[in-house]
Amino acid sequence: MQDFQIKDTYKTIEISVENILFKEKNSKFFGYAYPITSELEVKKHLDQLKIDHFSARHWCFAYQIGTENIKFRANDDGEPSNSAGMPIYGQIQSFEITNVLVVVVRYFGGVKLGVGGLISAYKITAQLTLAEANIIEKTIDKQFKITFDYKNMNKVMRIIKEKNIQIVQQKMEMNCEIQIATRKKNAKEIVAIFKSLFEIEIEEIEK
Repeated sequence: MQDFQIKDTYKTIEISVENILFKEKNSKFFGYAYPITSELEVKKHLDQLKIDHFSARHWCFAYQIGTENIKFRANDDGEPSNSAGMPIYGQIQSFEITNVLVVVVRYFGGVKLGVGGLISAYKITAQLTLAEANIIEKTIDKQFKITFDYKNMNKVMRIIKEKNIQIVQQKMEMNCEIQIATRKKNAKEIVAIFKSLFEIEIEEIEK
């Protein structure tokens, strides 16, 4: 029987992978992979690699961010169109991962590889780099804000404990606010429980 459960996990890399070398006709390709959650991190890593490899010719990259609203980009950085960024991005897709940046730094060795040779070299370097990564599975979480009067504290905390809900942050005064996170597949049930309670409000926090 087919499983129609909500998919609420995704795969990413646990830690950075650096300096994976592939050589082709005197050209050197260095592969790097970084776990990321924003485009700002992309710039930071690229800026650092341009310092570390200041005499390289190209710093080609691809990244993907997000689990439901996917953002991605592939950049050839001066190589012929679609000969570098897309082969790198193809490996991100092949490994079925997200929230990742893969950069391949090329030192030109004096022999032209041709478009086919470049596609192959960038693909292989990205593949070797991601093969070295520790790929982990994470849950897709939804965040909510619960607001209530202090007198209803015990009621709210009992549900949080019973349902093993993660508290992200809390403000405990006469008017209380608790920010919670729960796995996507449990979100509907959690919302229904809190909505059924008198004097307690719950709303989703858009990330």
